[in-house]
Amino acid sequence: MAAGYLEILRARHAARLLAGTLVGRLPNATAAIAVVLFVRAGGGTYSLAGALAAVYGVANAVGQPLLGRLVDLYGQPRVQLPAAVVSALGMGAFALAGTEPVALACAAMAVAGLFTPPLEGGLRALWPSVLGKEEQVHTAYAMDAVAQEVMFTVGPLLVTLCVSLWSAQAALLILAVIGVLGALSVVVSEPSRAWRSAPREAHWLGALRSPGLLALLGAFLFVGMALGSITVAAVSYADAHGGDVVYGWLMAGIGLGALLGGVVYGARRWGGAPERRLRVLVALLAVCYVPLVLVPGPVAMTGLATLAGVFLAPSIACAFVLVDRHAPTGTVTEAFSWLVTTFTVGASVGTGVAGPVVEWGGAGRGFAVAGVAGAAALVVLLATGRVLAATGRGEVVAVSSENDPNRAVEPRFSSGDRA
Repeated sequence: MAAGYLEILRARHAARLLAGTLVGRLPNATAAIAVVLFVRAGGGTYSLAGALAAVYGVANAVGQPLLGRLVDLYGQPRVQLPAAVVSALGMGAFALAGTEPVALACAAMAVAGLFTPPLEGGLRALWPSVLGKEEQVHTAYAMDAVAQEVMFTVGPLLVTLCVSLWSAQAALLILAVIGVLGALSVVVSEPSRAWRSAPREAHWLGALRSPGLLALLGAFLFVGMALGSITVAAVSYADAHGGDVVYGWLMAGIGLGALLGGVVYGARRWGGAPERRLRVLVALLAVCYVPLVLVPGPVAMTGLATLAGVFLAPSIACAFVLVDRHAPTGTVTEAFSWLVTTFTVGASVGTGVAGPVVEWGGAGRGFAVAGVAGAAALVVLLATGRVLAATGRGEVVAVSSENDPNRAVEPRFSSGDRA
C-alpha cells in the first residue's frame, strides 16, 4: 500500500505540488473557525461571526468556478497568484480593521472568499502531466482526497495554536501570508508554468454544458448536504453528552474514517466502470450514515462516526475520475472547481436544514437528515446512469501533449474500464 503512494510522491514535482496546494488552501479550510475566534475576541456576537463566515463561504462558492474558467483560458500563474494576493489582502484588511463598520467587514470577507485561488482544481488538472500513468493519476486522486481530510483536521488545530500563542488577529494575518506562499510554490513550478488547457468551444455555460457533469454535481450536492447536517446534529449530541470534547471526537472520527477509507481505496487498482463503482460507494456511504440515528454513548458514537466517514474519501476520489471524463475539452479546471462549489453549497444547505430538524426532534432526527441526503445522492446516480456512462470521449491522448506550449490537444486518459 505504501509503495504505491511513495511512487507518486517520488515523481518529479508531485510532492511539491501536493504540499503547495494544501498549504495554499489552508486559509479556506480554517476561515470559518478563524473568523469566529476573531469576532469573539473583539466582543462580537456569534450571529455576527456566523454571518461573516457565511459571506466568505458564499463568495468562495461563487469565485471557484469563475476563477477556474480563467485558469483554463489564461493558465495557472496568471490567475492563481494574483487571486491569492487579492484574497490575502481582503483577509488582512478584515484582520486589521475589525468588525466595525460591519459593511466593511463583510466586503473584506467577500473579497477574501471570492478571490480564493482554485488550487484544488488546478492540482487535479496537473496530475496527468506530472505522473504520466493512468493508474497513478487515479491513485493520486485518492491521495488528494485523503490529504484534504488531514488538512481539514489539522488546520483548525493550527488556528487555535496561533490564537493561544499570539492572538486571533495574528492567526488571520498568518493564514493570509501562508495562503500566498502556498500558491506561489505551485505557480512557479515547471508543470504549472507549462500547463495549457486545450482550445475550448466558446459557450457561456462552460463546463456546465456537460450532462454527465451536471448529474455528478447533483449527486454530490446531496453528499455535501449529508456532511453539513452531521455537523449540526453532532453539536446537539455533544451538548447532551459532554460538550465540546465529544464534538471534537465525533468530527475527528469522521476524518479518521475518511482517511482510512481513502488510503485503502487508493492503494488498489480497481476494475470495472467508475460510474458503477461510484454508485456502490455512495450506497455504502448512505448506509453507514443510518446507524448514527441510534445516538448511543460517546465511545460507541465515535465509532459510528468513524464508520460514517469510511466511504467519503473513496467516493470523492472516484468522482474526480468522472469529472475528468465528463469535463468538456478546455474546461477541466473549471469542472473540478464546480465540484468544490457544489459540495460547499450542499454542506451549507445541510446545516440550514438540520438546524430546525434538531430543534424539533433532537440529534437523532438531525443525523437522519444525513441518511436521507445520502440516499438522495444514490437516487440521482441511479437515475442518471446512462448519462454518466456516455462520456463521448473514447480516445487516448498522449500525455506529453498537456504541456505543449502551442496548446496542443488537452491530454486526458481514456478511463476505459479502469478508474
